[in-house]
Amino acid sequence: MSATWQSDQLPPGPGKLGARDWFRVIRRGLPLGIVVFGCLGLLLLLRLIERPIFGLRRPVTPWITRFVCSSAFVLLGIHRKVVGRPVGGRAAVVSNHASWLDIFALNAGDSVYFVSKAEVAGWPGIGWLARATGTVFINRDRKEAAAQRALFEARLMAEHRLLFFPEGTSTDGRQVLPFKSTLFEAFLNDGLKDSLQIQPVTLVYRAPEGTDPRFYGWWGDMDFGPHLLKILAAPRQGSVEVIYHPAVPVAGNGNRKTLAARCEAEVRSGLPLSWETPAKG
Repeated sequence: MSATWQSDQLPPGPGKLGARDWFRVIRRGLPLGIVVFGCLGLLLLLRLIERPIFGLRRPVTPWITRFVCSSAFVLLGIHRKVVGRPVGGRAAVVSNHASWLDIFALNAGDSVYFVSKAEVAGWPGIGWLARATGTVFINRDRKEAAAQRALFEARLMAEHRLLFFPEGTSTDGRQVLPFKSTLFEAFLNDGLKDSLQIQPVTLVYRAPEGTDPRFYGWWGDMDFGPHLLKILAAPRQGSVEVIYHPAVPVAGNGNRKTLAARCEAEVRSGLPLSWETPAKG
């Protein structure tokens, strides 16, 4: 994975909030918290039954996750537009990474399991949700690469749709960084490659009118709390567009580097051309 992406200038934070701002924070945040953590409790209870019966398979609880994530955009007032649809059959998913909102945008329309850096497991709120929903946590350690590939293969063989962020870091959402090819190696396993597809997905965030174009971007050393507060307090909201590109079959598409390059090109094609700016890693 790459180092955390940085930029020279950050968008403004929430600033000093007035009474109306705090009203919006409560009006949006309270129902959102009830839905997220209420359904999290229900999910954990159902896992007590689902786990011993189905093992790795999760036929019920992902639907709770999808309900929570689609409801989040309604409660926040962010319009979610979907172009295309998730591919059927055994598949992995790769996407650009722009915000913590990606988790909700990608889970709302498909039952996926994220692959995330290990430190996310310890984040308050997000870490709890990630563990409960079956996220695969990995360390940035080459010594663990073989074990990680074996874990990915086991989950993919269990029909889990693993979702990777091959950029290895989040950005401001207005560009796509070069994809790291290392994690694509797991897709080339002899037991997988003939039946596995990789679906590229592009996330396009559009800021509320009159705000910084990177309003929803969350990257570098930005704190989660102020970023969430800014979104909750916003007088107007923008939108997110989720673009499902045609799936790329693993068989016949070369090695991990050519697979990564093709998926990167597909994801990049979903961004408006005027958004692409020189990447700074």
